[in-house]
Amino acid sequence: MLKLLIATQPDDYSLLANFIIAFLITLFVTGIFAFIGFVFPTHRILPNRYYRLKNVKALTTISNILGVKYFKYLLLIAFWGTKKNKTKYFNGTKKGLTNFVYQTKQSEFGHFAALVILLILSIGLLLQGYLLLVSIITIINIIGNFYPILLQRQHRIRVDRIRNSFKTPI
Repeated sequence: MLKLLIATQPDDYSLLANFIIAFLITLFVTGIFAFIGFVFPTHRILPNRYYRLKNVKALTTISNILGVKYFKYLLLIAFWGTKKNKTKYFNGTKKGLTNFVYQTKQSEFGHFAALVILLILSIGLLLQGYLLLVSIITIINIIGNFYPILLQRQHRIRVDRIRNSFKTPI
C-alpha cells in the first residue's frame, strides 16, 4: 500500500479514498502489534521504568481534560462490556490483579509501538505531500492508540490504589 502511495500523487485520491487508506494503514500497523502481543510478552521490550507511573496527578488531569473516561465507556459499550471479556482481564482475585496489570502493559506496549510507527510513516507520507492522508492517520492514531495508552495507565493507577490498600505487593 505504501509503495502504491509513493508511486502516485496525493491528488489522485478522493476524501473517501484517503479515509479508507488511512484507516487501513492504521488498522494494519496496530493489528501487527496486537497479534504479536497475544502470543509474546511484548511489554518486556520496554524497560520497567517506562511502565512506572510518574506524576499521577498530571496524568489524571490530562486524561480528564481529554475525556478518556468517555473513551472507556465507548469501549465497554462496543466490545469490552461482556462478562467474558471482562473476566479475561480481571477475575476478581489478587492473582487477577496481577494478570490485569500484565494485560495493561501488553496493551499499552502494542498501542505505543503502533503510535510510534504510524508517526514515522506519517512523516514519510508528509514528505511525499500527503497532507490530508496524514491528517486522517493522525486523528485515527490519537483515538486508536494514544487514548488507549492513557486508559491503560489510568487502569494501573486504580490497581496501585488497591495494592496500597492491601499494604502488601500483589
